[in-house]
Amino acid sequence: MADEPLVLGIETSCDETGVGIVRGTTLLADAVASSVNDHARFGGVVPEIASRAHLEAMVPTIQRALDTAGIKASDLDGIAVTAGPGLAGALLVGVSAAKAYAWALDKPLYGVNHLASHICVDQLEHGRLPEPTMALLVSGGHSSLLLTTDITSDVRPLGATIDDAAGEAFDKVARVLGLGFPGGPVVDRMAREGDPKAIAFPRGLSGAKDPAYDFSFSGLKTAVARWVEGRRRAGEDVPVADVAASFQEAVTDVLTRKAVKACRENGVDHLMIGGGVAANSRLREMAQQRCDKAGITLRVPRPGLCTDNGAMVAALGSEMVWRGRASSSLELSADSSLPVTEVSVPHNDVHGEAYRALGGGA
Repeated sequence: MADEPLVLGIETSCDETGVGIVRGTTLLADAVASSVNDHARFGGVVPEIASRAHLEAMVPTIQRALDTAGIKASDLDGIAVTAGPGLAGALLVGVSAAKAYAWALDKPLYGVNHLASHICVDQLEHGRLPEPTMALLVSGGHSSLLLTTDITSDVRPLGATIDDAAGEAFDKVARVLGLGFPGGPVVDRMAREGDPKAIAFPRGLSGAKDPAYDFSFSGLKTAVARWVEGRRRAGEDVPVADVAASFQEAVTDVLTRKAVKACRENGVDHLMIGGGVAANSRLREMAQQRCDKAGITLRVPRPGLCTDNGAMVAALGSEMVWRGRASSSLELSADSSLPVTEVSVPHNDVHGEAYRALGGGA
């Protein structure tokens, strides 16, 4: 609809320069410039390299998004940007760019939470989120279970990783197996050729007395490394596909089991899975099977919307404008450890009141 808010979103929390443009819950443009190849030889993301890549890519990526959407910057109703969590230097590039565009265009600025944006992006594919919705976010930096009753103001953490996140474990296991970086996609592909029952790798924090919703993948990563090292010391071949499949099975088993348990125990009948690891084929398959059995509706965005992107930031920004939420100050700063309970960084409600006066908002 033409009267729905038109918002540009900027995402620079890690190594992806993402710029998205959304009208309401309709995606108009999703431009991404990745520096992943610059980090590959280091086996992980180098913050300074990521920050410099964002600086170089920012203006061209924004222009590409505007051209794809067929709009002018002056047509926008607001600018949204990831304020945190993430790499401090990388976040600062995005926040600085968003502030500059907001000031130059005289548009409201919305500093939003990276994790909440990963939840909100599902609205671009499946419509507005039911309230409440349980969200399982799994990426290189986060493994979290979040209860969402209002995506713009009320996201409650139920559980999180206490050590390695799931995506981090994928990267480290891929390195042990000599599969390169990033590890998630290549482990997923290799696992399709292996036997997920070949090796009985441990399921972390799955005991009766363990925290119900927290995650731990450090022990699993170590178990894989020791198993592989043992084979190599004995002069035996390492069945890479079987190791990949068995490791992946252990991760997805824990993630989906705890997510369904959280839904059941909190009376929630919708589960949303987001973050980069949500692109994993086995995670999607197992989650669907277990949700079907439990009578839970599963919502998972297409793989391209699961990884870091500007579309997710624009989606949350559009929802903020639509609901008349407070905008952020031009003094907005990046916060590398911004808690998920802070969905946005508000300053005043001038723009929200103006939008409501025009008949907008929920």
